[in-house]
Amino acid sequence: MKTKQTEQKQEQATATVAKVAAGIGIGLIAGLVGTVVMTAAQMLEMQFSGRKPSDTPYQAVKKTFGIETKTEEDKELVSNITHFAYGSTWGVPRGLMAAFGAKGAVGTTAHFGAVWGAEIVMLPMMDISEPIYTWKPNVIAEDAMYHGVYVLATGITADALANWLQKAYE
Repeated sequence: MKTKQTEQKQEQATATVAKVAAGIGIGLIAGLVGTVVMTAAQMLEMQFSGRKPSDTPYQAVKKTFGIETKTEEDKELVSNITHFAYGSTWGVPRGLMAAFGAKGAVGTTAHFGAVWGAEIVMLPMMDISEPIYTWKPNVIAEDAMYHGVYVLATGITADALANWLQKAYE
């Protein structure tokens, strides 16, 4: 026979699992939205500046998985797939934060620190980029700005979806 306390613990566990699942789903959607917005900003800037797309995602895949392409088109395809998969996946922590109540500036600031911090630590460790202390100030500002665009779009989306889901279950 189940006691009331056991039933309450089971209900809490079920609610926690549901929040985690919702947070993951919210995060994947929000991360995809953030990646689309960041990519649009980068494409707009490249049109004005004439800058070529970065091959950093391709270099990371090549280094991590040993995947090499034969054509520039394939290299660009791998870069784009990696860029969108990576950005979508990085939305998961933000979705979890939103699902568990860390919304707004708190969630977005923490997310920015994790996303940009991972980049500026991991890419030099993989010999894909130089350490940030060697970058020119304008390059640091541009990189931070694009990651800021990403986390803002991801955060707004995650918070909106979490709020919508919460209201649906009230």
